[in-house]
Amino acid sequence: MVFKKSVYTDFFLWYNLFVGVYMKVITIKQPWATLIAEGLKEYEFRTWNTKFRGEILIHAGKSVDKEAMKRFKDYHFEYPTGCIIAKANLVDSILVDDNFVKKVGPTNPLVYKGIIERNGWEGYGFKLENVKKINPIYLNGKLSLWDYDYNESGCNWWDSTNNLQEKLI
Repeated sequence: MVFKKSVYTDFFLWYNLFVGVYMKVITIKQPWATLIAEGLKEYEFRTWNTKFRGEILIHAGKSVDKEAMKRFKDYHFEYPTGCIIAKANLVDSILVDDNFVKKVGPTNPLVYKGIIERNGWEGYGFKLENVKKINPIYLNGKLSLWDYDYNESGCNWWDSTNNLQEKLI
């Protein structure tokens, strides 16, 4: 593709650099990402804590928890991989201890089976609220929390610039 410089591309590149809407993203294996997107799983569990609070995107990673997929086969959900599928608010990070397990475990024993039977596992539950499914955005995931230039139309500004460039050429 030939890159033609124009006032429009300058504007979009400037906007992306200085006013871009970067959001935090967390990559989660399937079926867990879909269970969050469908509102059946309120906590995502990690061995590390985070101080981040706010809007976060849920990315369904390319790897799948095969054992868990067997447990949820009767749910008949689609389990896309390698894409952002939802956004939510991360409102708390709670140490997983016996009190937490007693509170959360009974809410959905099938979903929280691993935490109920944690066998010495130590970590944190990231409390997710106001989960909303979005149109999939296909891209590779990353470890930990990572940033993505997101807007409500589901594309990043660089993609918008490329689309505009194709129309101008």
